[in-house]
Amino acid sequence: MSRLTHLDDQGNANMVDVSEKQVTFREAVAYAEVQMQPETLKLITEGGHKKGDVLAVARIAGIQAAKRTSDLIPLCHPLMLSKVGVDLLPNTERNVVEITATCKLAGQTGVEMEALTAASVAGLTIYDMCKAVDKEMVISGVKVLAKKGGKSGDWAVEK
Repeated sequence: MSRLTHLDDQGNANMVDVSEKQVTFREAVAYAEVQMQPETLKLITEGGHKKGDVLAVARIAGIQAAKRTSDLIPLCHPLMLSKVGVDLLPNTERNVVEITATCKLAGQTGVEMEALTAASVAGLTIYDMCKAVDKEMVISGVKVLAKKGGKSGDWAVEK
């Protein structure tokens, strides 16, 4: 097993030095979902929510969150993202909003944390906007679905 890269030889927290790494294309896709009552999902999809377009606000929140990841996650590098996309898909069979966040850049470190942050904050935004009408919502399934680039190479998992 590899050692933890955010700890030095004495066990102290340490920001990884990426200055010697090559600049390469990197991409990460993350997922989250928000489970809710069927009535809540209907309110969102039919545009009847008093607070406005829940999915549009969640999309913007996710994009903004990706851009602020290094402010939220200790030791995370501030990155010059070239693309952040947040897709929100209402699934009426499961009564969930499925969130997929994609982050891209040409850089020296990966964008998994940015994609995870985007998906998570989009889910939190849906929860915040709908908590008055549905107190039993659950945010779950937060994970990285795929990554491209970097020393560890490309990989993907099933949703």
